[in-house]
Amino acid sequence: MTLMRIAAFLTVALGVWAAMHGYVFWRLASVPWVAAHFSRRALVWTAVALWAGYPLARFLNSQRLETVGRPLEFVAANWIGVLFVLFSILCIADVVTLGGRLLPGLAPVIRGWAVGVALVLSAAGLVQGLRPPVVREYEVRLAGLPRERDGLVLVGISDLHLGTLIGGPWMTRLVGRVNDLRPDVVLVAGDLVDGEVGPLEPLLPVLKTLRAPLGVWAVTGNHEFYAGLDRSVALLEAAGYTVLRDRWAEIVPGLVVAGVDDLSARRQFSRPDRPVEKALANRPPGAAILLSHSPWQADVAAAAGAGLMLSGHTHDGQIWPFGYVVRLSYPLLGGRYEVGGMPVIVCRGTGTWGPRMRLWRPGEIVRIRLRSG
Repeated sequence: MTLMRIAAFLTVALGVWAAMHGYVFWRLASVPWVAAHFSRRALVWTAVALWAGYPLARFLNSQRLETVGRPLEFVAANWIGVLFVLFSILCIADVVTLGGRLLPGLAPVIRGWAVGVALVLSAAGLVQGLRPPVVREYEVRLAGLPRERDGLVLVGISDLHLGTLIGGPWMTRLVGRVNDLRPDVVLVAGDLVDGEVGPLEPLLPVLKTLRAPLGVWAVTGNHEFYAGLDRSVALLEAAGYTVLRDRWAEIVPGLVVAGVDDLSARRQFSRPDRPVEKALANRPPGAAILLSHSPWQADVAAAAGAGLMLSGHTHDGQIWPFGYVVRLSYPLLGGRYEVGGMPVIVCRGTGTWGPRMRLWRPGEIVRIRLRSG
């Protein structure tokens, strides 16, 4: 990504971030209780401080000032979630009251109730986000799977986002839970890394304890690209994971696992190649599973003969109602789908990105039992 593109992205992102703050605090100023206790100047400065909090926290962490940066990042990251919920519920209130034109006397009170509902939902989202991921079970009949491999168990995890907000203790608990599921194969569907690789290198002893008889197989996500692709891949390989970069590997006779570097990052970094076809080409006879971080090109995978596709990336929206926005780019949002006769399972994410919040979308570990076809 060129410096010009990065600058353009940051300008748009910070502009949208500022606009959301402007709208929410403009509406807060009309709520009777808020207007009675806070001046407009106080609200403006509060909005500015909250707007600057997350970028400031990331800057402090990048300067190795984690003692200040990490607590600030936890607060500021969760404010992202709270702001989004406030923005959404206040928009609903404005739609109901036509921006205050309908029931003008009651509209400020309705906004006050909307703020209360948003804060309750935000608290529920924080509780849900801090809870351990659930285990979601699937059974998939896989054409070409040898009969002696009937009942083979895959465990898939995705979007761990290990970094300043999710670290060693969380990962230790996750590895214990995955190993307790007794998987034959573990699949890591990208975004194990969040922002930087360096802080994760001390976690290598924990990462190495994730194991399965037929191996741990991984692909890159968009955050591996952002953190530095080569260094991210080196970390995964040092942990003992086999990284599938636009290629396949036969893990046992008659069963192939193929993987591609993240499709969404390829688009961002202008790599318009044909990775899915390449990853599945010239493989031996038998069953094939495709591991792809972004749930795109499922039709291509099905046409190329894959019998199952496992993805992540979308977080299933993570915080309601953000899923409605995500679905515009990712129609396969979360759960199980059928595309061209091929099952596609989209993990809603094992960890969280940004806010440690999940509203109606719990984190998950995917456990898939394969049946021979």
